[in-house]
Amino acid sequence: MDYFLLKSLHIIFVVTWFAALFYMPRLFVYDVEARNKPEPEKDILLRQLQIMQRRLWFGISWPSMVLTLVLGSWLAVLRDYDPLSPSFYWLNLKIALVAVLVVYHIACHQIMIKLSRNVVPWGSQGMRIWNEVPTLLLFAVVFLVVYQQTSGLWYGVGGLLGLLLIILAGIRGYRLIRKDT
Repeated sequence: MDYFLLKSLHIIFVVTWFAALFYMPRLFVYDVEARNKPEPEKDILLRQLQIMQRRLWFGISWPSMVLTLVLGSWLAVLRDYDPLSPSFYWLNLKIALVAVLVVYHIACHQIMIKLSRNVVPWGSQGMRIWNEVPTLLLFAVVFLVVYQQTSGLWYGVGGLLGLLLIILAGIRGYRLIRKDT
């Protein structure tokens, strides 16, 4: 198969995987908040949210993750990295970030299962923070891919820390606003 076709498909499935990783925790926030609604609204919302979660998870998220990993591995094999080159170090950093994404993905799967069994692992504030994890990981992966060298990684780390502070301030600000209403 053509290298650029493989790379294009890999990028497409990375995008769809991240879309699912962005949306699923948002559904978790809605799920947790729906549990505070009065009946019958609570029951209707929870049933609909759990349908949405299952469809997103099994129809988009899992297939996208698997195809991302298969295509990414295929690209790495085709590229034939030299273990002594700086690009091999870069590839290992990228694989480490992808491993963190896979762990996040599996953790989301566990949260979905718990919520379907009426076990709520965190409140809506905890779910909102959990919702920001893929944003930070995407930021780190993009900087790493764009720079593909160690010196550029420091720009990514600095930007990542700055983004983390902005996100945490935004979550805190939103929490204060919600308390006032």
